[in-house]
Amino acid sequence: MIKVLRIGHATFETPDLGKAIDHYTQVIGLSLAGREDNRAFLATRTGQLVIELHQGPEVRCAKLSFEVAADSDFADLKKALQEHGVTSEERNDSVPGLPKVLSFKDPKGTNIELFREWSYIGNGQQVLGVGALKLGHVAFVTHDPKAMAEFYGKVLGFRISDWIGDFFVFMRCNADHHAVNFIAGKNVKMHHIAFELRDFSHLQTACDLFGERKIPIIWGPVRLGPGHNIAAFHRDHDDWVIELYAELDQMKDETLGYFDPRPWHR
Repeated sequence: MIKVLRIGHATFETPDLGKAIDHYTQVIGLSLAGREDNRAFLATRTGQLVIELHQGPEVRCAKLSFEVAADSDFADLKKALQEHGVTSEERNDSVPGLPKVLSFKDPKGTNIELFREWSYIGNGQQVLGVGALKLGHVAFVTHDPKAMAEFYGKVLGFRISDWIGDFFVFMRCNADHHAVNFIAGKNVKMHHIAFELRDFSHLQTACDLFGERKIPIIWGPVRLGPGHNIAAFHRDHDDWVIELYAELDQMKDETLGYFDPRPWHR
């Protein structure tokens, strides 16, 4: 089984690349670490790549990347994927900071890239806006959340943290309560993307910024159920739902037996 260690970055296609760059730099508080004619790369202040933007005809989340162990052998990973009927290929220099990736598609058609080596990008410049610390999780609408959970569990080593009923699953790959979520729906698409903040005071500052910029908060600040994080949600120019959160549940040592995944509604 492949063992994913953390979520890396998300890739979005957008009809208006300029507006997308403005939102992620001026509101979310990322730095523009690289720019090409039809692509842009955004990083946290410390230089971790978190968003890749592509100019495109439609709005969609095209790709997610995940880190695997530094000593992982891509040939072994390709064999592990093939055992599950998944075809993959190695790619070089797909984005700044990731010299080599292993690329394949998950069952809903999202491109997945696994990387084992990475480097900081950008020059550590001061950021504006909220100043998000990292990409926390990405949630998708899918026809069958259970099937997606089985794929991410069996193929990529994710574990189930919680369910809401039988329609919304939360999955983790490290101590964070969730890195991917899948919710039942008719149209397959991204549900929301979430960025971690330092603490509640950081979230308060973000809400103040939304007020100054006249950006409506569509939900929050609220203490959520699964994960128990404090969060506030807004929409960007492409109508994506973006969550800013703090205080997400941590499962540091599951061998101690103090955390028992269960349907949250109980």
